[in-house]
Amino acid sequence: MPIRRFILFALGVFAFAATAATAHADDYPSRPIRVIVGFAAGGGNDLFARLVIQKFQEQTGHKAIIENKPGAGGRLASEYVAKQAPDGYTVMVGATGQMSIATAVIHNITYNAMTSFIPLNMIASFPLVLVVPGDHPANNVKELVAWAKAHPDKSNYGTSSPAFTIAAELLKLKTGMPAVAIPFKGSNESNTCVLSEQCLFTISDGPPAIPLVLAHKTKALAVTGSERSPLLPNVPTMAEAGYPEVNIELWSGFFVPAGTPKPIVDQLTRELGKALADAHVQEGLKKMAVTPGGPTGAAFGKVIAKDIETYKGVAAAAHLKFD
Repeated sequence: MPIRRFILFALGVFAFAATAATAHADDYPSRPIRVIVGFAAGGGNDLFARLVIQKFQEQTGHKAIIENKPGAGGRLASEYVAKQAPDGYTVMVGATGQMSIATAVIHNITYNAMTSFIPLNMIASFPLVLVVPGDHPANNVKELVAWAKAHPDKSNYGTSSPAFTIAAELLKLKTGMPAVAIPFKGSNESNTCVLSEQCLFTISDGPPAIPLVLAHKTKALAVTGSERSPLLPNVPTMAEAGYPEVNIELWSGFFVPAGTPKPIVDQLTRELGKALADAHVQEGLKKMAVTPGGPTGAAFGKVIAKDIETYKGVAAAAHLKFD
């Protein structure tokens, strides 16, 4: 094929693809959008998704269906979504553990948080809560450490994400306490394990943990982050408890597969942003002990990139290995 004809052919293909993408975006969405959550129902990310997506449907009239695909700390969902068609009909609720931390410390995953997805909106950022059974004799972190050292055969913790595991392993590293991880599919299950006294402690997100604490069924000993939780004003930060290095703060956000057309990305970002800005949604998120909203698009991507470098350092310092 002569060079001139080849160039014209290539330009025609490009123009056709661009036109097709625009036409596709013009009638988007023409069928229900699937929203994939990588954790079991009742956990923090699931609750965030249901609150925001309900308002998204009310405001737009678009049908969106929540699908829970728990497993491997959210990684099964990420692997699944990364392979879906980039057409805007598969949206993922991604969390720090399955995105930044997994990319930073797990070498055999089939996706990368920076290249396999396009970030849309951060839903919320939040600290973690260290909880023990309600009638446990430990009333602060130092007492918990001492108890675990005295009863190593009874020291374990529930975890459903690399994020929670890193926080617990950092606590072990900084205190010398023993504890064996018990994996679960969602943080609500980790908290139930503590409630039933099958787990000594868990470090989890607030939504499943705080209601049990407020009902005096479990006991919060500390929160991560730089400030106390407004919902747990009498619970000290890890820094106040004497362990400032155990300072893990997480986020949750919406993502689509890489390659999703920009008009669709922009539309989803805009409409999800409106849902997140709703007063009812904001109040609902605050009641779950999180800070609503956050950066979108490229700015959100910069947060993820910075996290990846941070958690690479944390994992190296704590000698953590994940499969």
